[in-house]
Amino acid sequence: MNLPLNQVSIEITQPGGPNVLQACQRQTPSPDANQVLIEVAAVGINRPDVFQRLGFYPPPPGVTDIPGLEVSGTIVATGSAVTLWKLGDEVCCLLSGGGYSQYAVAEESLCLSIPQGLSLIDAAALPETCFTVWHNLFERAELKAGEWLLVHGGASGIGTTAIQMATALGVKVIATAGSDEKCTVCESLGAVKAINYNDHDFVSESLTVATDGVDVVLDMVGGDYVQKNFSVCAPKARIVNIAFLRGSKVEVDLIPVMLKQLVITGSTLRSQPLENKARIAKGVQDHVWPLIEKQQFKPIINHTFALSEASQAHTLMESNTHIGKILLVTQTTKG
Repeated sequence: MNLPLNQVSIEITQPGGPNVLQACQRQTPSPDANQVLIEVAAVGINRPDVFQRLGFYPPPPGVTDIPGLEVSGTIVATGSAVTLWKLGDEVCCLLSGGGYSQYAVAEESLCLSIPQGLSLIDAAALPETCFTVWHNLFERAELKAGEWLLVHGGASGIGTTAIQMATALGVKVIATAGSDEKCTVCESLGAVKAINYNDHDFVSESLTVATDGVDVVLDMVGGDYVQKNFSVCAPKARIVNIAFLRGSKVEVDLIPVMLKQLVITGSTLRSQPLENKARIAKGVQDHVWPLIEKQQFKPIINHTFALSEASQAHTLMESNTHIGKILLVTQTTKG
């Protein structure tokens, strides 16, 4: 296949609002020995993309400044040492950056086959959220069947993934969301109870069903939720922080951490060593993909935009009105 020397990408011209995302011409990348080149069909929009656009989440050293942490598409070139994939294979994959483009390079160990029954476009919604949820809930927090999980931001891409994945694996889920509509969606995805945090106190509401407290909290909110998380936890519960939308600097009383023997942890995905990401990828392939193929879990797609409409996609994400994932597509008509 004759690849173009240059491709259309979306770059961040300067830190700022969605309007700083502009189309540009960039050289088509070439894969290193253990990488593949993917002709991108779709790319998932994630909150870290917004943070990068604002200037708060720079790419790791040596990684392109083009945003985009997950794509789906077709392999059109392979590095000299690649053994897992061949030309023409359709995959979805986790990236360190570069997804907002017609072509993107990916490590072969971070590519996954498209789950049976799922479209190539929809598969772009899987890698970032599935890797994040699997790693933080089932590896770091060691969440088990029969336990209670509280998911903050239940209607987000991470939230809808966590609710479905945990429910399918036998976990009892409580979710918080910002509207009655979002709460209804959370419950339709398997949450035992969804709480509108604008109208109700999530601590007292959670304890009406998880009477001894929850065993794991997945928190992307931070701020005043930090202290409240201590209150809603059962003894020896685990709190996993993956973002701090309400702020990371808070004053808290840590006595409940001692008395309840709580564990507080957190992680980021982008900066982890490749071997860690490859291990997570295998866990997702082995444990999550079968759930999708059994129709126990599916990505919830809120809206798709053309690649050239990246600024509109970011505007929608920052509105916090969406439910599920937002995608950019390069090979199909937006919908």
